[in-house]
Amino acid sequence: MKILSVECSASPASACVIDDSKVLSSAFVNVKMTHSQTLLPMVKQSLDSAKLTVNDIDMIAVSAGPGSFTGIRIGIAAVKGLAMKNNIPCVAVSTLSAMAEIYESQNAIICAVMDARCNQVYNALFKVNNGSVTRLCEDRALMCEDLANELKTNFSDKNIIITGDGADLFYPYLSECKNVTIADEFTKYQNAIGVGFAAIKEIENGNTVSPAALLPVYLRLPQAERELKKKLENQK
Repeated sequence: MKILSVECSASPASACVIDDSKVLSSAFVNVKMTHSQTLLPMVKQSLDSAKLTVNDIDMIAVSAGPGSFTGIRIGIAAVKGLAMKNNIPCVAVSTLSAMAEIYESQNAIICAVMDARCNQVYNALFKVNNGSVTRLCEDRALMCEDLANELKTNFSDKNIIITGDGADLFYPYLSECKNVTIADEFTKYQNAIGVGFAAIKEIENGNTVSPAALLPVYLRLPQAERELKKKLENQK
């Protein structure tokens, strides 16, 4: 099964082609350009490198959230556009789950964090043991201090790897803990390779949708909607 996966939930953007758990090609950028400029050229590059076209793809996967509202919308829109012509089934993957898949060779607690602003992170925890990745909690948004206290209380005897675009923000809250490490630059950021491997598990569980039914997953309302809601409440 050939899977095209894309990831643009934060500053980096990437695309990947996987065939039966083998990475055929991938592209990654982390530059100050909008994903509307970088994503589709990377998709084409990945397909060309694998000597494939969209017509050869069986499934298209995308990180559907949490993350940047603009980035998520661009990723969803791009996948819809690629998939609709041939009605290619789509897979919406948790950004945080995709991040954990990169560490399947580790034996550790994976703490996936994304910068949610105001000393908050989007987070999920995963246990990785002998190639098996097990989710320990649902995707959530919480204060950095609260997450740090949870890890200190429940996982002081486990190796913990902090990963994601929020890793540099969150790591100082645990930097004194000898069992905690921050991911290296090669694996820290969200990547379409992880999206592809997370999608394989979703496909095995029958979690695919039509292009028309593909939707983003937000953990909280966009800032504009939050401000409007607050304004309306103040007018009451």
